[in-house]
Amino acid sequence: MPAEPGPARRPLAGVASQVGVAKPDPTIVVDDVTRTFGGLVAVQVDHLEFQRGCITGLIGPNGAGKTTLFNLLTGFDQPNNGRWTFDGRPLGKLSPHKVARLGVVRTFQLTKALSRLTVLDNMMLGAADQRGESMWRAVVPGMWRRQEEETRVRAEDLLARFKLDTKRADFAGTLSGGQRKLLEMARALMSRPKVIMLDEPMAGVNPALTQSLLGHVKDLREEGMTVIFVEHDMDVVRDISDWVVVMAAGRVIAESPPESISDNKEVVDAYLGAHHDAPLTIEDEDRALAEAEAAIRAEEGERDDMVQSGGKEPL
Repeated sequence: MPAEPGPARRPLAGVASQVGVAKPDPTIVVDDVTRTFGGLVAVQVDHLEFQRGCITGLIGPNGAGKTTLFNLLTGFDQPNNGRWTFDGRPLGKLSPHKVARLGVVRTFQLTKALSRLTVLDNMMLGAADQRGESMWRAVVPGMWRRQEEETRVRAEDLLARFKLDTKRADFAGTLSGGQRKLLEMARALMSRPKVIMLDEPMAGVNPALTQSLLGHVKDLREEGMTVIFVEHDMDVVRDISDWVVVMAAGRVIAESPPESISDNKEVVDAYLGAHHDAPLTIEDEDRALAEAEAAIRAEEGERDDMVQSGGKEPL
C-alpha cells in the first residue's frame, strides 16, 4: 500500500476552513449553480473549488443535494443557472459522455453493471474512443483490432488490480454487491480519467471488502488523480479525505480538513438538530417519559370512548 502523503504532498495545508475558500490548484470550479425541482431548492452553491490531486469528501444529511450536485457536474442533469469548469473549460450543457471524454467520470449509488455481459465485457465497454464503434471502420478489422487488444490487456490488468481477475468470464449479474462496486470503480478507470467522482462507494459493501475499496481510493490519489466522493460513514471520511465539504439543504455550509470538521457547530446542527448541545438531565428524561405515558393513556381512553359509542366520535 502506498505511504500516506507527507507534508510536501499536502497542498491544502494552510488553506482556511471556510465556505468557498480558494484552493492552490483547483481542477473543478463551481459558481452560482442552482437547481430547483418545483418549489424545492435542491442545489444552491455560490462558489466551490476542488483541489487537483486530492481526495475530497462530500458529506451531509440525506437530501442535502450531494448526488444532485454530482449529476450536474457530470452532465446527467442541467441546472437552472450557474457555471462550472474543469481545468478552465466550461462543462455546462455537455452530455455525460462528452464530460467523460474530457476526463471527468463518475460511479453511482446503485451500480450500473450490465448483468448479462461478462465482467471482462463490462470493462471493455468502459474504454474511450474505440475505433471499432465506427460503422465504416468496423468493416476493416485492421483499423481497430490492435486497439481492441490493447484495451483487453488494460481491462485484465485492472481486474487483477481489483482482485476480480478470477471473475473475468462470469456474468456481472452474479457478482456480490461489493464486487460490483469494485467492478464499477475499475471500469471507470478504463478511460484514464483525471477526475473520478464516487457516489457512496462503500454503501452496501461487506466489511471485508471495505478496506480493499479504501485502499484503491487512496491509490488513485497516489497516481495523481482527483477524487471526489460522497459518503455517510465519518470514519471512512476521516480515513481517506484530504478535505471535506459539507452540504445541507442544497448549500455548502462548511469546508475544512477532516480532523476538524466535527468541531464545526453548523455541521453538528445539520446532522443532529439545533439543540443537540443541551443534554437531557434525569429529571428531563423522567418528565418526557411521564408525558409520553400520559399521551398513550389519553389515546387509549379515546379509543375506549369510541367503542362504547358504537364507533362514533364522543360528544
